Amino acid sequence: MRLVRVIERLLGSIPVILGVLIIVFFFMRLLPGDPVEIMLGDSAASISEMESLRQELHLDEPLPKQLWLFISGLFQGDLGYSVVKRQPVLELILETIPPTVELTLAAVFMAILIALPVGVLTSLRPGSIFDRATMSGALLGISMPNFWLGLILILVFCVHLGWFPTSGRLGSDFTIARVTGFLTLDAILTGNWAAFWDAVKHLLIPATTLGVAFAAVLARVIRSSMLEVMRMEYVTAARAKGVPETAVIIKHALRNAMIPAVTVAGLEVGKLLGGNMIVETIFSWPGLGRLVVSSIFSRDYVVVQSAVMLYALTYVMANLTVDVVYTYLNPKIEL
Repeated sequence: MRLVRVIERLLGSIPVILGVLIIVFFFMRLLPGDPVEIMLGDSAASISEMESLRQELHLDEPLPKQLWLFISGLFQGDLGYSVVKRQPVLELILETIPPTVELTLAAVFMAILIALPVGVLTSLRPGSIFDRATMSGALLGISMPNFWLGLILILVFCVHLGWFPTSGRLGSDFTIARVTGFLTLDAILTGNWAAFWDAVKHLLIPATTLGVAFAAVLARVIRSSMLEVMRMEYVTAARAKGVPETAVIIKHALRNAMIPAVTVAGLEVGKLLGGNMIVETIFSWPGLGRLVVSSIFSRDYVVVQSAVMLYALTYVMANLTVDVVYTYLNPKIEL
């Protein structure tokens, strides 16, 4: 029954994804400038060459037909061809997904590692100095824009202290045989530990930049939810039965307190995957976000459309995953 509901939710998300795709399609064409001239740049192409490229990209067709050609191509597994990158769009996206996912997972891991203990410990001592200090720090973390924090971290830890590299995924002295596209995992699988530590050093500052706001939001939600759950009668009953305090917190309180935290986490993960364009640009991280930014500037329509569709799909899947986790944490909740 649950699987049927998951399939129904997936089918129901198709109109949402198509709606996003159509909006992006028309907004991209509202941008000023001739995309063919921008793509050809200073190559001094002749008028016939420009017309040939325009026909190749179907830019000479009416907009509804261009939209139909793009959507029908999607159902055939054809995302189009990037004239700017001179490569199929599907290949471009598949190349840039592993760096983006690796960066996002590192940010999520760091955020949970910080937020979970901080949220629980502050809820056990509300009003204490530790509680006030950490919540003030969380407010600061939420308030700082990613690009500003990234620049500060680069100046302090990369430029002045020299502890970490400023950009890229790996130093020029190292090479890692590609297995999965995730450099840290590939280094472990191939036993290249020197390259692994270099990849971790490249990953740490961008992941921190991306994960600080997420950790701050999550810590505040966990604290608030724990405070509410700890006042519930079943928690009082568990204590009255002599259940150890650690078991009360972990087994009885934390599991129920995680439901709102999971909601926030799901939405934040979707935001991290879709909103890492600035961070990837600042750190020259060769991921999907950086590809989208460069494609917008070069009017590479097909790349932007395909990437936005992928972002929309990511949001849908993140929301669906959150709902499935709900039913695990509280079986009374229906999917």
